Amino acid sequence: MIALDANVLVRLVTRDNEAQAQRAKAVFDAHGEEHGGLFVSDIVLVELCWTLSRSYELERADIARTVRALLDNSSIAFESQLVVRNALTSFETSAADFPDCLIAAKASHAGCSRTLTFDQRMKSLPDVQLL
Repeated sequence: MIALDANVLVRLVTRDNEAQAQRAKAVFDAHGEEHGGLFVSDIVLVELCWTLSRSYELERADIARTVRALLDNSSIAFESQLVVRNALTSFETSAADFPDCLIAAKASHAGCSRTLTFDQRMKSLPDVQLL
């Protein structure tokens, strides 16, 4: 298994540096038949979504499609696949950013009764309470 950093995924998605995008694609091509051969940690996924939103100004729907495509790629193993799927559902149905959705989903998965926050956009997430 090989771990991927967020910048590899950013290059693959945005193709803003063609040489690096081709090298990232080659890694995926080389491991395309290998189930779970590429590892994406939760923090890498958060960094990817934040970068796509803030630096590349991608729309929420485009970010959601990107995360879903990664989740549907059998060559990728996620640190928390079920939790990421739950966070993606929250992201698609709320005003919260993906990192906040992942925070709430991970807390719920860990057995927390609630997540306390000052972030108004998170209040619509399950088990999130404004402090």
